[in-house]
Amino acid sequence: MPPRLKWAFILSGLLALLLFLGPGLLEWTATAYTDWLWFEELGYLPVYQTRLLAGIVAFLVGILLAAAVLAVNWLLLPSRLAESRILRPYRARLGRMGARTLRWIFVGVGLFIALILATELSNRWLDFLLFRHAVPFGLADPIFGRDVSFYLFRLPVYNLLAGWFLALAILSLLGTLVAYGTTGALRDRGPIAHLSVLGALTLALIAAQYHLARFRLLVSSRGAVFGAGYTDVHARIPIYNGLTVVLLIAAVLFLLNVYFRRWRLLLLVGGAWLLLTVVASIYPAALQRFVVAPNELAAERPYIQHAIRFTRIGFGLENVQEQDFPAEGTLTPEVLDANRSTIQNIRLWDWRPLLTTYGQLQEIRLYYTFNDVDVDRYVLEGGLREVMLAVRELDVDQLAEQAQTWVNRHLVFTHGYGAVVSPVNEFTREGLPNLLVRDIPPQSADPALQITRPEIYFGEVTKEYAIVNTTEPEFDYPSGDQNVYTRYEGPAGVPLGGFFRRVLFAIHFNSSQILFSSALRPDSRILFHRQIGDRVWTLAPIFWYDPDPYAVIADGRIVWLYDAYTWSNRFPYSEPFNEVNYIRNSVKVAIDAYTGETTFYVVDPTDPVIRTYQAVFPTLFTPVEQMPDVLRAHWRYPEQLFRVQAAAYAAYHMDDPQVFYNKEDLWAAPTEVREQGETDMAPYYVVMRLPDEDEVEFLLMRPYVPNGRRNMIAWLYADSDGPDYGQLGVYKFPKQELIYGPMQIEARFDQDPYISQQLTLWNQHGSQVIRGNLLVIPIDDTLLYVEPLYLQAAAGRFPELKRVLVAYGDSVAMAEDLATALAQVVGLAAPPPVTPPSVPPEVSSDVAALARSAQAHYLAAQECLRRNDWACYGRELEALGADLEALVAATGSSE
Repeated sequence: MPPRLKWAFILSGLLALLLFLGPGLLEWTATAYTDWLWFEELGYLPVYQTRLLAGIVAFLVGILLAAAVLAVNWLLLPSRLAESRILRPYRARLGRMGARTLRWIFVGVGLFIALILATELSNRWLDFLLFRHAVPFGLADPIFGRDVSFYLFRLPVYNLLAGWFLALAILSLLGTLVAYGTTGALRDRGPIAHLSVLGALTLALIAAQYHLARFRLLVSSRGAVFGAGYTDVHARIPIYNGLTVVLLIAAVLFLLNVYFRRWRLLLLVGGAWLLLTVVASIYPAALQRFVVAPNELAAERPYIQHAIRFTRIGFGLENVQEQDFPAEGTLTPEVLDANRSTIQNIRLWDWRPLLTTYGQLQEIRLYYTFNDVDVDRYVLEGGLREVMLAVRELDVDQLAEQAQTWVNRHLVFTHGYGAVVSPVNEFTREGLPNLLVRDIPPQSADPALQITRPEIYFGEVTKEYAIVNTTEPEFDYPSGDQNVYTRYEGPAGVPLGGFFRRVLFAIHFNSSQILFSSALRPDSRILFHRQIGDRVWTLAPIFWYDPDPYAVIADGRIVWLYDAYTWSNRFPYSEPFNEVNYIRNSVKVAIDAYTGETTFYVVDPTDPVIRTYQAVFPTLFTPVEQMPDVLRAHWRYPEQLFRVQAAAYAAYHMDDPQVFYNKEDLWAAPTEVREQGETDMAPYYVVMRLPDEDEVEFLLMRPYVPNGRRNMIAWLYADSDGPDYGQLGVYKFPKQELIYGPMQIEARFDQDPYISQQLTLWNQHGSQVIRGNLLVIPIDDTLLYVEPLYLQAAAGRFPELKRVLVAYGDSVAMAEDLATALAQVVGLAAPPPVTPPSVPPEVSSDVAALARSAQAHYLAAQECLRRNDWACYGRELEALGADLEALVAATGSSE
């Protein structure tokens, strides 16, 4: 090939490579540099540097090591292949370029393999850092006596490296074997020695895999419980040990084969390996069937005890306070008066309909939105009050089409404004929430809820970047027919600086306007990662974040609190729930909605996982002692953590191995009726006084029912206040008595003639009944059930709280407010007569509709009867009776 043509090919290849990799490399560079500036602006640059350095070092070590191994093993292969029998017919055409061409092919293939292997190591940078800084748990596994930190921090790296080196050894061996096989060199001493060494390394690495497989049995599920069982300990572990020894002997023999060529001995060891492999597939199954299965409880008893103990530890359930709840008390006016703080904080507003109502009442403009409604408590002038709170954010996607310009989206409409707060149990005569914080600018009914810095630059829906300190004034809030404008006064934002920075920001955000807009000034600053979920994940992707961050009004500012979990799925003998078997709420993140200041407070410094993270990223975390008291007063026990713990405790409250094995006392989450049908009952926050306690507290709780049953068996709570924060407790009901469960109470509501009539009429004539959360409220030694009802017109989404359902003992009531319903169930007020309700004029004229409804209920009742569903049959007959009575009233007939 002429030199010019050769260089033309080389330059063309380099140009093609640049065109292929150039855009991605440029984008990566822009992202890495802008993130560097962002971390530096937040004061967390060492965190980014640690992550970046760990990934780069792992990549470089991986690619150099892989390239070196492949180069050593493949160095002479191209020249041998060029002389092989396969290429012999083409030797004349290849000429002197044959070996050189093959050498470049091998170099390209080797670099590609090395790149893939190095990327695998680079992606596991965190595992290497945790391996280096691992903090012991002080808890050993019951089989091997290893500290639990070995399974969380060291075993993943051992598994990674064993598999990584095995892949490298197999690739080297295969390439070498193909080259030597095609050249007929397998009889030569040199190639045999080379292959023997590679074979020995491969066998040793396979032996390492068997050795590590023993530890993986403790985080697997094959027997009666999660973790290693009788068959694992008495069959699989010995077999793995035998396979490890046999393979190591084979590896040594392969090395000796370099000098002695003992092929028969190699064949003998290979046969032993095959025999053990066969035994490994037969013996455990036979042991399980003929030894364990006939008396499984006796065989598995110690391993069941291990599973109970370690699962409780993994989910933080080892110190749950268990007490009995006889439910023998009587709800009297005196009891209600003594529990006034609990009664006035019973939540009547469900967040789902309230979110819609807030939107109708307080979004003010189309571009404002409420993303969520959160439950919290504040000390107001009337004492401790449970409230609902929603932040009014700005969604630029809701701007009018003609206003969807780059300037408006990123320079003008930059922030939301204020919040809405209402008590959980108050509503107006029209069924609307009684707002304690409302309007723009925010008007507060209590000094504790005063908001002096209402701008929301960082929130749940602020996904777009914003640029401040520009020539364009920022929209602040609407005021009548005019708009009020402002300029950002906070410290947040990365300076755009000169031309070079603006180019990189333009590449990163794919926006040429950043480079060419005349509205930008040298001191303009860009705010990005403003969506708080993205913000905390970018800063610390090492945590599992709760899906429900909540806002707090603290000293006139709005601050987001975000719960972060340390977790693992490698805790030995701990059964996974929600794909984790170890979890702690060790960190709470505070994010200022105006400045974006983000602080990671360590609230559980005893957690070995968070202590390991602190060793890796010492500048990321702040001691909990430095958290302001005003934020500490608004801690909530996280709902996601409580759900996971409640799911685990439903089975692992049983501490007797025999009871656990037979699932004699298995619990389950109850269900309730929603507009879409029967659904799982969610945990709920309450302000209440625990039995035998003097003060009311902010708790998270959820009832339990026996698995497959409807009656209630217990209720679990988590404390959110004071020094008892995080304390879990369970109150158990007597098993010999019937305690109504949520669905049984729902059925009693549906079967009450008066309630059934009202629900039937409301659902038929231009409106929809929305059933709120059914709350089970323990009061002293008795239970109160409360469920709100909302009415929403079919033509518009504007839910109004119209009725409250209450059940106590054998009494149920429906009234316009909670006080009246309570008076009815305790006998202070007479319930409404079970007579047809008054029918509006528009209903009276619709006799045909009532007749059709009656016929529909009759047919539905017959279908229920065919299925032997007597509860359904009774409900349909009640509804049919209500229709017939309404029909009589509508036609003016009498008995």
